[in-house]
Amino acid sequence: MFTIRAARDSLADLPAIETARLSIAGLRPEDAQALRRLTDDPAITAAVDFLPTPFTLQDAEDLIRSGSRGQDRFLGAWTRETGGTGAPQASAARDLVGVVGTHLRGAGVIEIGYWIGGAARGRGYAFEAVSAVITFLGGRFPTRSVVAECRPANVASWGLLEKLGFRDTGEEGHRPGRRLLRRS
Repeated sequence: MFTIRAARDSLADLPAIETARLSIAGLRPEDAQALRRLTDDPAITAAVDFLPTPFTLQDAEDLIRSGSRGQDRFLGAWTRETGGTGAPQASAARDLVGVVGTHLRGAGVIEIGYWIGGAARGRGYAFEAVSAVITFLGGRFPTRSVVAECRPANVASWGLLEKLGFRDTGEEGHRPGRRLLRRS
């Protein structure tokens, strides 16, 4: 007699996701310098509790390495804009515009979070990246609900989460000053 085991939930092997303007994929060690440049911004490090200020190359390498355990995975959102020939630019010419974090929380929850670099804010990249990741996660983990934590005073992120179908649960998040939102 044999037993078939269910596949262990893991975020370590998330595939790349392509959208109209973005390539979204797990951050790799060679992405550390781009991650440091994007994230070493007081507007980002002040908003994301676990990011130190300044955000160093070592911090970027540690964040990327944290995805190897499978419970957390940070995905880079890179521009897919084409050059004059209509062909996608080489990866070295693309820009890292944001990061989407995915985190397994207990048996039935996935938490998402994100940050977008200053020059890319207000251009729809956050909606495009987070929407694509949520759609993928819903297919990969259909029994898990997707949640996010946000400060109510962070009007831009709160509004984006509501536009993506998240609703305030009325519960405090586990991070100080944040509310828990659940995707309906």
